[in-house]
Amino acid sequence: MTVSKKDKPTRRRFLKVAAAGAAATVATPVIAQSQGPISMRWQSTWPAKDIFHEYALDYAKKVNDMTGGDLKIEVLPAGAVVPAFGLLDAVSKGTLDGGHGVLVYHYGKQTALALWGSGPGYGMDANMLLAWHKYGGGKELLEKLYASIGANVVSFPYGPMPTQPLGWFKKPVTKADDLKGTKFRTVGISIDVFTGLGAAVNALPGGEIVSAMDRGLLDAAEFNNASSDRVLGFPDVSKVCMLQSYHQNAEQFEIMFNKTKYDALPEKMKAIIANAAEAASQDMAWKAIDRYSKDYETMQTKDKVKFYKTPDSILQKQLEVYDEVVAKKSAENPLFKEIVESQVAFAKRATQWEQDTVVNRRMVYNHYFGPNAKKKT
Repeated sequence: MTVSKKDKPTRRRFLKVAAAGAAATVATPVIAQSQGPISMRWQSTWPAKDIFHEYALDYAKKVNDMTGGDLKIEVLPAGAVVPAFGLLDAVSKGTLDGGHGVLVYHYGKQTALALWGSGPGYGMDANMLLAWHKYGGGKELLEKLYASIGANVVSFPYGPMPTQPLGWFKKPVTKADDLKGTKFRTVGISIDVFTGLGAAVNALPGGEIVSAMDRGLLDAAEFNNASSDRVLGFPDVSKVCMLQSYHQNAEQFEIMFNKTKYDALPEKMKAIIANAAEAASQDMAWKAIDRYSKDYETMQTKDKVKFYKTPDSILQKQLEVYDEVVAKKSAENPLFKEIVESQVAFAKRATQWEQDTVVNRRMVYNHYFGPNAKKKT
């Protein structure tokens, strides 16, 4: 076999082919770079000064950092684009690419959404309810729930909240009858519970509560925690806070994406988003312990707030009224009933394990820090 002069390799032809290959190699990343990073505009349902908005920023930073800037989430505070209670519609329609809030804020769209956090959780705390969501069928039920109302969103519940106070009052509440006739702020299923307790309920977003109390439009209100309550100005309009309640015993936050925008993302980016939610969930829990305990102490020493434990008689009455509300909602809404049954089945198993396994820490607290504790070196 002979090689023609035309086919015979030459140094000039070799260099020409090599140069063409190199040009093709260089062209690929240039094209990718020209597309630039994916930008998303979000809004939280919280005022910029609230620690909740800080949690939203924390999540966005985790995603931005973990994607190396390939996805850039900008988070605006409540009201920047839409009112706090308008977040679901805005994200679903694509007015916003995503957002940070709580599922109970969508109560008006579908009452069953409030089961992610509004109520006693059947003995579960917020972290246990998140366990139900991930491993007990909650994730699939939430997808079914959003589909039932035509919401074009992808939801990531995360960030377990500690038990929320009963609320801020003009004077200590000693019995359930003290709530009758009280102009009270709450949200979600708690609207029905406090209405059942005789209160005149007004659902307001976090940033509007204190001004409403200051103007006399509310007699009392609940929001969430020591850090949020303090920065929002509750100690300026009340010096009495009742701790412990079953109205929001197991609540968590929600990270929400517009589904169309989310579905268009690369699989690797979706994996980062999901894992960042779980990382941010634990980080939020740690930050809450640090910040809430500091502000709880400051409100007592500097702001002169008096904290009282909610009487057991009120807590028991909350459970009774909650059961009545759930029975009514379940009869009206098959999805509500399905979710409740799923939560009850998981809670029965999980709470028995917890109650049997986890030691009560009150004894050790009293041993080291209680009134009769000996000074420890």
